[in-house]
Amino acid sequence: MILTGSAIKEAVERGEITFDPFNADMINPNSVNYRLGPQLKVQTGTVADPRTSAQLETIDLPADGYVLQPGITYLGATIERIGSHRYVPSLIGRSSLGRLGCFLQVSADLGQLGSVHQWTLEIVVVQPLRVYPGMRTGQVSFWEPNGQVMPYLGTYGYLSVPSAWSPQAVAGDVRTPEVIA
Repeated sequence: MILTGSAIKEAVERGEITFDPFNADMINPNSVNYRLGPQLKVQTGTVADPRTSAQLETIDLPADGYVLQPGITYLGATIERIGSHRYVPSLIGRSSLGRLGCFLQVSADLGQLGSVHQWTLEIVVVQPLRVYPGMRTGQVSFWEPNGQVMPYLGTYGYLSVPSAWSPQAVAGDVRTPEVIA
């Protein structure tokens, strides 16, 4: 069951959802908007390899904006600390940015119970697009879990900076042919 905007507000007030800083003007009918933090990170190498650590360059977003280019995956972060030990967060982009060719949370839109932090945003654009620090870029909805609840104990659940992949986190996903056979 998805929480409505008013239920999200009440859960924030009761301390069941962390959304900090919270502004009631950011509430939608069944989600709440989040904003882009002041930095982006981009890979400096030519090939992304999940077996090795990423080499990242940090971009400080100027107040007058920064133009994102197609063909690059940018890692940003939410300004807000977002999460819950009771509800499952799901982060997606806003349709207004989608109409400009901006994809947010390319593959990792589902948060985990117990993860409370500034979320890394996976940002890809299909045309040059100017973004600004503090702009409303996406929205998060909260879902009530059904069944036994297990806390998240993974690598990414507590990071509050734009974070690349971790070779340890994907090690089990990358196998050599002799292991697969």
